[in-house]
Amino acid sequence: MSAVPPLLDHLVLATPDLAATVADFARRTGVTPVPGGAHPGLGTRNHLVGLGGRSYLEILGPDPEQPGPDGPRPFGVDGLTGPRTLTWAISPPDLDAAITTARERGYDPGPAHPMSRRTPDGTVLRWRLTDGGPAHPSGPVPFLIDWGESRHPTASGLPVTPLLAVSATVPDPEEVRGRLAALGTALALTAGPLALSFTVDTPNGPVTFG
Repeated sequence: MSAVPPLLDHLVLATPDLAATVADFARRTGVTPVPGGAHPGLGTRNHLVGLGGRSYLEILGPDPEQPGPDGPRPFGVDGLTGPRTLTWAISPPDLDAAITTARERGYDPGPAHPMSRRTPDGTVLRWRLTDGGPAHPSGPVPFLIDWGESRHPTASGLPVTPLLAVSATVPDPEEVRGRLAALGTALALTAGPLALSFTVDTPNGPVTFG
């Protein structure tokens, strides 16, 4: 199995303090993430780093320039005590077909919903993703995303820390493998408490984030 999951679009490193986590990433890797943009109405914003090809890392946290959202912020960032790799996304060639196929194989990733964010240059990116109930965020089981006609984040000249590996520990690896297979992807899994981690190549050598 490849150390990098098939169809990987991005990894989500969530944090209660975006500025501190971006600074820590820059210190550890020698590469500084760039601002991605704000998620209007959700109370979050992100910084991005390319992982090579059409994959990237999203560092996501509360946006101090937005008012508090009506509901909880995405990915449970309000409940985090520190940065944590929470989940990941895949980008299948046909989102709707992938959802249908997964359901036929016994796993329902949930329906696709539209989302958007405004980049620092004022461009509005629009995409669709699955976020159905307990399937999202689900850690080792990814959500699905389709960028449609929007420019993919990796096309904006991101700084790059090449991705070397992604892995997870889960209580029941076989259950998770079945869901991953239904989505047409895979992930290195071992038995243990729920945790997701990745390793990138950097000017300072390989660095792992959990």
